[in-house]
Amino acid sequence: MIRWWRSHSVRVQLTLWYVAAMVVVLAVYAAAVFVSVSRGLSDSLNQRLRGDFQWEAALVDQRPDGTIAWFEPDGFGDEDRPWLQVWSQDGELLYQSAEASRRPVPESAALARQAVRKDDQIAQVPTDTVPVRVLSRRGKIIQTSKPVVIQIARGEGPMRQQLNELALILILGLPLGVAAAGLGGYTLAKRALAPVERMTERARTITAERLNDRLPVHNPDNEMGRLATVFNETLARLEASFEQMRRFTGDVSHELRTPLTAIRSVGEVGLREHRDEPAYRAIIGSMLEEVDRLSGLVDRLLTLSRAESGQSKLLVEVVDLRELAEDVVSFLCVLAEEKRQSLTVEGEGAPRGVGDRLVLRQSLINLVENAIKYTPAGGAIRIRVADAPSGPSIDVTDTGPGIAPEVRTRIFDRYDRGGHQRSDDISGSGLGLAIAKWAIEVNGGQLSLENTNGTGSTFRITLPRGGSARTHDARALAPAGGSR
Repeated sequence: MIRWWRSHSVRVQLTLWYVAAMVVVLAVYAAAVFVSVSRGLSDSLNQRLRGDFQWEAALVDQRPDGTIAWFEPDGFGDEDRPWLQVWSQDGELLYQSAEASRRPVPESAALARQAVRKDDQIAQVPTDTVPVRVLSRRGKIIQTSKPVVIQIARGEGPMRQQLNELALILILGLPLGVAAAGLGGYTLAKRALAPVERMTERARTITAERLNDRLPVHNPDNEMGRLATVFNETLARLEASFEQMRRFTGDVSHELRTPLTAIRSVGEVGLREHRDEPAYRAIIGSMLEEVDRLSGLVDRLLTLSRAESGQSKLLVEVVDLRELAEDVVSFLCVLAEEKRQSLTVEGEGAPRGVGDRLVLRQSLINLVENAIKYTPAGGAIRIRVADAPSGPSIDVTDTGPGIAPEVRTRIFDRYDRGGHQRSDDISGSGLGLAIAKWAIEVNGGQLSLENTNGTGSTFRITLPRGGSARTHDARALAPAGGSR
């Protein structure tokens, strides 16, 4: 039974439930109507008996010889012929109408005796055909004031016929009503579930490559609309997760390229010619140093990826920005020397900002590496640290070709490399500035491109002022702008 029920669609199940409910409702309604009409007809028959008693008792008379006489009118139908009996107080039958003689009621004598003790009794007496209602009431003969018991009777045939006709109508009408209810219920279920059908058809077309598609929401205020909205929100979260994985893959490929290239270069240099043990040890130590940096970089990328989804916590501490800048310069000075570029740190004092030191270091490395990459040979890159009113800042200024005004609004976008202002022979995936902006913003700071006089570029990092170290949730902010 359960398997059969589950094999049907929700539309059919709703229709069957609706039909079952309508069967119960209509059956209860039909029973209530039948009982109500039956009581009404029964009360009407009793009232008619009492009305008959008034005029029939008035026509009872006593002859001079002491016998009872009654004027029996003509023109009555078979069902309306007066049924009358007159009894004495002692239980003697004094008069019986023609209809009473034709249809005797055996219990009438006992009912007459009961009426002497308890007046105005209506009793239902069964017969071979249909039951008879008998009214027994004490009365007096008007001319002589002689006390008697008068009985009036009517058959229940007409009432039973009306009830049978009503029952037939209800019995025949119930299947028709159930059929109409079933058809209506199926139509209503079909219309009510139509949005689900449309959502199902649309959902079949959504794949991993089409996660930007959404289910149709025709009425966001009803249950179907809220269901579609929840599914759309789920799809949006899935789309964001897929996009995060794609960004993470791109970030990893971009960030790992430099240390892997350094390891390969060191290894190739070591294999070019035979060297003594100290030289090989120096080469291997340099490679291991790059491996350590690579391992730390992977850890940072994983941390940033978890921070983007709000599942990671950054270690926020007070960072000496001048010390940070000098650390980055010592790390990248070899790249600048290869292009005969000057790489200097400027500024007075020791401004302090708040953030995750390793994340901020990676962001500054990206900025300086970009400056070295796009600055011609013999150029200059200056890192200036300052304690401005808006907060401690780091400016990275180069003497490269600068950034065209038409691409400034998208310079922090992922995979954007600044348009045609950059040389085509410069390798890069366009992720450096995007990652740098992302890393700064998860630390509560800002990364912006400052206006210049048309020569070179200046990127400014602004951080919260230094205070007590603390740990807080890292919420990734989608990089707004473009990347070189």
